[in-house]
Amino acid sequence: MGLVRGVMAALCAMVGLTAAAAAEQEVSSFAIAQDVFRAGQTVTLDEAGRADAFLAGERVTLDADVTGTAHVAGRWAVLSGAIGQNLYALGQRLTLSGPVAGNATLLGQELRITAPVGGNLRATASDLRLTGDVTGYAMLAGERVEIDSAIAGDLALTAREVDFGTGARVEGTLILYENQPGSLTIPATVAPSDRVERRPADAWGDDHRRPMMSWRGVLSGFLAGVLLIAAIAAGIALLAPEALAAMRRRILDRPGRSLGLGFVALSALAGAGLVVALTGIGILLTPAFFLLAALAGLFGYVIGAYALGVALLGAAGRPLPQGIGDRALAAGVGALVAGLVALIPFFGWLFVLALVLVGLGALTIRLLPEHMTGVPRY
Repeated sequence: MGLVRGVMAALCAMVGLTAAAAAEQEVSSFAIAQDVFRAGQTVTLDEAGRADAFLAGERVTLDADVTGTAHVAGRWAVLSGAIGQNLYALGQRLTLSGPVAGNATLLGQELRITAPVGGNLRATASDLRLTGDVTGYAMLAGERVEIDSAIAGDLALTAREVDFGTGARVEGTLILYENQPGSLTIPATVAPSDRVERRPADAWGDDHRRPMMSWRGVLSGFLAGVLLIAAIAAGIALLAPEALAAMRRRILDRPGRSLGLGFVALSALAGAGLVVALTGIGILLTPAFFLLAALAGLFGYVIGAYALGVALLGAAGRPLPQGIGDRALAAGVGALVAGLVALIPFFGWLFVLALVLVGLGALTIRLLPEHMTGVPRY
């Protein structure tokens, strides 16, 4: 559970840092059909009539009902509107007080779930309190977990400390993962002993790595990746806004040259690892070169996705991004489109590879002296 706390602290710090830097900026918003995308320091959705919602910021409030699926990332998030389909949310402090008709997947440091979930509930937190009924199954992981609601399906639970309220009931099988199986007392009002299974705590990962692989799980991972790319782009914009703008101009003005230099740069990094390995002693450094190549590819993808998003939003009539929120939105749109194109057999892989190389090429031009690349900086 310490790992959960550390991961959440890092994620929330990233979201908070990038959003806080946009304090003086207006919230960036983009709508297509009935879907809405918003990013900024304080993000609020209070108008009805939206299908899917994509919200990211330091403080996120969802007051309006959403007929489709909601995707939320924030440091502090309060979700009081009804959600017609599924919910995917992460935050440092996350409060769900609006009903969810479908499944809910939640990750946070402090979670408060007071509304009913019509489907399955998957929640991980350091401090988790559940008082809303769950129609499907529930998977709960935390350091401290409080349950005071009815769960119609099975409950898989791992926690350092568990507190069952008077309203806690599990209609299916209660599967407990304990450091010492049998150490936790389960009231008969929660589940009779013949419906309680006790397993060692270290079996949690093996048992629950596979069942969650479904199209919903894949979609959740895909959208989490889009939000991560947007957060990294916002971080780059915070630290080096002029450099990011220059790399975007380079890609859009001369994509072919950026592509070529990106190919050379990635080949040099990967090839250097092999050459160093030939020395024998240097073989210990080979993993570092491959890690550096992987990081270069990641940043190349972020920069390429950002340039793609700017181009797409520009084609839709939006001006060039000025604030951090605008740049995060552009990167998110670019990553979303790139991810969808990547699903196309063969062509999709080539497209993503080209996106990585053009982004890495623009980064190479920016970092290296002009006499080494033969290309003037923007």
